[in-house]
Amino acid sequence: MEPHGRASDAVLEATVSSVELDSSRRTVNGVDLHVVAAGDESAPLVVLLHGFPEFWYGWRRVIGPLVDAGYRIVVPDQRGYNRSEKPDGVGSYRLTELTRDVVELIGTEDRERAAVVGHDWGGMVAWSVAAHHPEVVDRLTIVNAPHPTAYQRQLVSNPAQLRRSWYALWFQVPWLPERVARYDDYRVLERALRGTAAPRTVRDDELARYRRAWDRTGALTAMLNWYRAAARYPPRSPTEPIEPPTLVVWGEDDVALVPSLAVDSAMLCADGRLELLPETSHWVPHEAPARLTDEILAHLAA
Repeated sequence: MEPHGRASDAVLEATVSSVELDSSRRTVNGVDLHVVAAGDESAPLVVLLHGFPEFWYGWRRVIGPLVDAGYRIVVPDQRGYNRSEKPDGVGSYRLTELTRDVVELIGTEDRERAAVVGHDWGGMVAWSVAAHHPEVVDRLTIVNAPHPTAYQRQLVSNPAQLRRSWYALWFQVPWLPERVARYDDYRVLERALRGTAAPRTVRDDELARYRRAWDRTGALTAMLNWYRAAARYPPRSPTEPIEPPTLVVWGEDDVALVPSLAVDSAMLCADGRLELLPETSHWVPHEAPARLTDEILAHLAA
């Protein structure tokens, strides 16, 4: 692991003005990840995991308040995204590999355990870490990401969820989704963020940062390979209740996931609590960062 240093990237300097950010590269599970960190290195550790089509920047409105509350925050660009390594092959993005990345990332902080928070695909990874490596998770917070067992049940029994999941099937096609996503300066990915969120959620300058991340060599294919790997290498669903205390935060206006998934997911936890956010879309960290931070802090302090 490279030593921590003051972030020199202008993106870092401009996004979380209340705290000092460190940018480093860390080798975990054989992959080089770009990691942003903030807060006292001896403070309780919280790992934040982003989803598709984001990068660490998706947590920008949450990092500062968590640091101010006395926590050490570590936020990776997950493998394939932004400045992290983009290994070749769909198999490199199996959930088992993504899970191991996070387990070893916690170890780079010289810790045995951490609180883990995940949104969207980051939430799917967080579920997997808690299910298969509960010994490294103090507390789990999931934001609009279904427990895998709940999701599989809904796909089979609920035609509405199957219709909402059409894009995951489309992503299985080789090379064409990349070409469509890149067309007209990433118009499709822009709509994925802006078109499914509340008006004015993502500003033009913020969208420009996302475009830079999507435009990095190999990024689009790597990002889509998360979906392809999930279909080709179906993950092993947990058979036991999730052991770490779990908070599920759910924006009710999620266009991709039916609301009943939130209830089903919380019920699959040994100690689960559900907070529904009305008039909030899938993009909770963007639309309701203060409420989300308050819920995370209450869960960490419980």
